[in-house]
Amino acid sequence: MKKFINTVIYGHNEADEILVDNGVIKAIGKDLGPSDEIIDLGGKLITAPYVDPHLHLDYVYTLSELGQEGAGSGTLFEAIEMWPKFKENLTVNSVKKLALKGIKDEVSQGVQHIRTHIDVTDPNFTALKAMLELREELKDIVEIQIVAFPQEGMYTYKGGRDLVEEALKMGADVVGGIPHYEPAREFGEKSVHDIVKLAIKYDKLIDVHCDETDDPHSRFVELLNALVLIEDYGIRTTASHTCSFGSADNSYAFRMMDLFKKSKMNFISCPTENAYLQGRQDTYPKRRGLTRVKEFIESGINVAFAQDSINDPWYPMGNGNMMNILDNGIHLAQIMSPEEIEKDLDLITYNGARCLNIQDRYGLDVGKDANFIILDGDSPFDVIRNRARVLASIRKGEYLFKQKPVEYDVKLDLGVNY
Repeated sequence: MKKFINTVIYGHNEADEILVDNGVIKAIGKDLGPSDEIIDLGGKLITAPYVDPHLHLDYVYTLSELGQEGAGSGTLFEAIEMWPKFKENLTVNSVKKLALKGIKDEVSQGVQHIRTHIDVTDPNFTALKAMLELREELKDIVEIQIVAFPQEGMYTYKGGRDLVEEALKMGADVVGGIPHYEPAREFGEKSVHDIVKLAIKYDKLIDVHCDETDDPHSRFVELLNALVLIEDYGIRTTASHTCSFGSADNSYAFRMMDLFKKSKMNFISCPTENAYLQGRQDTYPKRRGLTRVKEFIESGINVAFAQDSINDPWYPMGNGNMMNILDNGIHLAQIMSPEEIEKDLDLITYNGARCLNIQDRYGLDVGKDANFIILDGDSPFDVIRNRARVLASIRKGEYLFKQKPVEYDVKLDLGVNY
């Protein structure tokens, strides 16, 4: 039994100790009594581990490692059209090698849960086979959910819908789709119907790349929400991106938000990537590329932030640092009032867990696995303002890694004090 003392615990304002027994949180509070091992955290903030609910692990580092150039226009659709050239060079081992690099980036910065969209518009299922192996090999370090994602479209790619179904049979956890990339609205709608039918048939979660465009007429999120509302499947469903919803007029948007609340569907926004990709045809005013994050929060609709890409044809940057994603997101979405800052960490922790549908076993609560991270700060405001580093990541009561706060060989001295 071990006890973490002298800490600030996110979501437990009156507590300063966590007692862990056999990898499980036994108690949270003050003066919790004797323990075999006492770990003094020096007043640092503990929170539940970071969750990255939207990442393409079969794409990470393909831009640099394969010596290719990204989309010259910087647009989503050019990058999708380029992707088949990248796929030609992939093997199970090459996918695993680069994916492992991306996973290390994330886990070394506090992530313990990843949902990855794996392209299955490949009759050989090269990337899927690689990720199924990694999911098992790394299960004690990071929990990975796999989305059967038809990057080139269920219908734009011949046989794409059947490949998604086969991927579910092979072990993918989530049904994906990309209706705005289908050749006509009719086929986009057909793919959304297929996604929901397949999820129900195989008892899978849903996560759709939905309306990742500035076009306000792209409204596949409306159909997705209606179908999961009718089937009572909203809690198990996520709409990712929904950039066009940020361009929708208020009359439509607020009517839809009432329906989103009824279905309890989840949303994911990718602040850095969509700020980079969207608004490319705009001069000024120039759109931010985000869905209505602030309005979702105010309406009680679950929304989370995600990395999306790391150095791939869609996005040359990215390093798996969820605090960087949060920092960009709260600026773009303008959610930095004192009350909002107190809860902004939810956007990369608890809200992501709800998208993954693991909320019943995730978080800082008695009886749950002792999975948490220690941040280099003493409050939500402090760690967010300073983009605080993760000093340690603990899984089932044991360290995944631990590092010291920044130390100086020569410390800056201005020579005056007031």
